[in-house]
Amino acid sequence: MTEQPVTKRLKTLLDAERTALLNGDFDRLSDLMEEKQALADVLAERPLTASDVAPLRDGLRRNQELFDQAMAGIRNVAARIGDLNRARRATDTYDAHGKRQTIDAPASKRLERRA
Repeated sequence: MTEQPVTKRLKTLLDAERTALLNGDFDRLSDLMEEKQALADVLAERPLTASDVAPLRDGLRRNQELFDQAMAGIRNVAARIGDLNRARRATDTYDAHGKRQTIDAPASKRLERRA
């Protein structure tokens, strides 16, 4: 395998990774990650010029920013779900004197169905 096809394959893989990130296709990302690691291992054994590395570096940086934003979005959703679950169990309020009071939700043992 020569250097040029490996770098071209990695660039194509980075484009596919970008598309998966933009579409939120996280299952596809795990498959691409394994292939990217294999290509990176091959490239690690070969000398590369700056002109070979520049487009790869730019693609990796771009995808890393997308990964970071996707993870921030997932963290925000998880925090929001946690807030909603806490609000479901109890609500904190304050009385006229500024003292905090917790109002617990009644325990329900029945299954709630929603359409």
